[in-house]
Amino acid sequence: MKTFSILVLFFSFSLAAQVSTLPLWPEDEMPNKQKSDEKEDINQDDITWITKVQKPTLEVYLPPKASANGQAVLVCPGGGYAGLAYDWEGTEIAKYLNSKGIAAGVLKYRLPGSASVKESFKAPLQDAQRGIRILRANALDWNIDKNKVGVMGFSAGGHLASTLGTHYQEAFYSAIDSTDSEEIRPNFMVLVYPVISMDSKITHQGSHDNLLGKKPTAALEKQFSNELQVTENTPPVFLIHAGDDDVVPVENSLRMYTSLREHGVPTEMHIYPKGGHGFSLANEIYYLQSWSDRLTDWLRNLN
Repeated sequence: MKTFSILVLFFSFSLAAQVSTLPLWPEDEMPNKQKSDEKEDINQDDITWITKVQKPTLEVYLPPKASANGQAVLVCPGGGYAGLAYDWEGTEIAKYLNSKGIAAGVLKYRLPGSASVKESFKAPLQDAQRGIRILRANALDWNIDKNKVGVMGFSAGGHLASTLGTHYQEAFYSAIDSTDSEEIRPNFMVLVYPVISMDSKITHQGSHDNLLGKKPTAALEKQFSNELQVTENTPPVFLIHAGDDDVVPVENSLRMYTSLREHGVPTEMHIYPKGGHGFSLANEIYYLQSWSDRLTDWLRNLN
């Protein structure tokens, strides 16, 4: 009986998801960094809210090997480029993906307003590019197919995810080790109530100002209006938005969808009439709960 109990315990651990947290950058080799007295702040009230990120990380969630389907997702929490809704739009999403056999890496990325960052708009993308490379560099050990690695982002994290998927032609930092030989283009994008455009008519002004400053050049606004950066080589996209979103107008997703269609990029979009902004998995909004099922169907179809 004792032997049986030990075996059951071992079997339970072997089936459990594995979680580990890795630094994005080797010590003293983080690009775009400057010295400051700023300290990272983590507030844990209703959600875990992180600001002033000093040490960006990738928190990796791996499903049991027996259920792993080879897909992996870099998860970018939102927060208006002012903070990160780290559990609400990060770790809870990773757990959901694991339940579907998908590996996930939650990105704790640097924020553009940090005193420890030199060039504001570059830091989040540098961290995202490094994050997806880490997933691919560890593909063999983590039961990941390098050709099935995508990115998922919520709100401003959706802007970061869509930036990663439309600005992959070059890295925003110089290579520092073998990890940086990996591809930065995601194989697919999942954009949930995303900020897409920097156009003042439809953008989320807080995300715009935090990322680019209050008076950026027209060229910089165009560069980070990601509906304008779509090409025929942009990876397939899954879009979710609520029509009554009064924080990030639904026109962000509509413009992105139109641009993707015009360039022949495979795209699926779901617009719900109600839901507002920031609903995450929508566990308390019955008519929105099924959006994650639609995502699962779409991800399976990619295979």
